Amino acid sequence: MRNQSIVSYKQRLDNLFVQIKAFAGDPELQSHWAMYLCVLTSGFLETSVREIYGSYATKQAAPNVANFVKNKLEDFQNPNMGKILELTRSFNQEWEIRLRFATEGEIKDAVDSIVANRHNIAHGRSVGITYVRIKNYYDNAIKLIDLIDDQCQ
Repeated sequence: MRNQSIVSYKQRLDNLFVQIKAFAGDPELQSHWAMYLCVLTSGFLETSVREIYGSYATKQAAPNVANFVKNKLEDFQNPNMGKILELTRSFNQEWEIRLRFATEGEIKDAVDSIVANRHNIAHGRSVGITYVRIKNYYDNAIKLIDLIDDQCQ
């Protein structure tokens, strides 16, 4: 990750993931923290994808085109893999093909689960998210962000 705002966001999340370990003896409290971290991880994905593609547009396009792209990126929400791949294809069809191949399996499943769980949490539904599960999802989200960041360099 090269974007300083993404790095800063990641550091804040990393610190929260460390803090949750203090509640290892209280499964209910740890479960509530896991839900909170799921929501933040979804926001991290959304923000990171916007930042990376917005920065790419700023570097590659005329200022008015870059502004248009950044404004359109503001509408990008609920970043499941289908939406991320669709957005990637908008920038470069070959990138989408490579990203689809690189994320098949665990990364795709993690990203889709983050967004699905965030949706259920936001609507007051019960979710079975645990610290171990959200940590694994988060680690896979980082891999995705690194892949997208590498494509835009």
